[in-house]
Amino acid sequence: MTDETPASPLPSPAPARDPFSWLASGRGGAAALAVSVVALGLAAAPYLTGGDFGGRVRAYLLANPGVLDEVVQARQQAEETGRVETINRAVAANAALLAPDPRDPAFGPADAKVTVIEFFDYRCPGCKAVSPEVLALMEANPDVRFVFKEWPILDRGDTTTSNYAARAALAAHRQGRYLPVHQALMAEAALTPESIDAILAANGVDMARAAADIADTGTDRQLADIHTIGATLGLVGTPTFLINGRTTASINPQEVQAAITAAKAG
Repeated sequence: MTDETPASPLPSPAPARDPFSWLASGRGGAAALAVSVVALGLAAAPYLTGGDFGGRVRAYLLANPGVLDEVVQARQQAEETGRVETINRAVAANAALLAPDPRDPAFGPADAKVTVIEFFDYRCPGCKAVSPEVLALMEANPDVRFVFKEWPILDRGDTTTSNYAARAALAAHRQGRYLPVHQALMAEAALTPESIDAILAANGVDMARAAADIADTGTDRQLADIHTIGATLGLVGTPTFLINGRTTASINPQEVQAAITAAKAG
């Protein structure tokens, strides 16, 4: 099998959420805010009393550069809080979109009080980084339902590797081999159609059946439905976790566990 397998006509992918991207954006944001704060002080100087106000603002910021870091952090926190609230409102307004779907790989009691849904892409660095911790969360919370939403959003141009990996994982799911294949795909640093096929074969997947399921129109519909859910809920990247319909502010597994604990107590 190759990446020539026809892909379904899906919506344009959303950008992936790199768990380390805030480092770069924070540096750029700090520089921009520094210029803005100094400019604001200088612009306000003619309207304020007390002499060289602009000069004093500049001197204060030079002497206390940590203030700019605090401003950046406050802005990032406000943006993240707004993102979380927007998604949670969208989930509340479209609860049916997250109703149990028998097509999705899911583990844990079907009647669990708490359900964790993860939207992910096998080529997403953040997804790969937290994957072992997600499996640890499953082991630590056997009373919780974990649902895996295959959301391949990282393909660009002629690249179809994310889509192919998602299709391969769903084909493995139909043979009861989802979790070991999922773990192996997350652990593989350089995914290609060939390495994906090798992972399927190494984990006992019938390759003839898998080829048929990968190309199946039912798989097209499932992935299209997940793309629609992501767009409707305003999800902005992978991984995104939803615990009983509420998202977390970060991908930190400790925060996911805290949300699980709170949902159990609720």
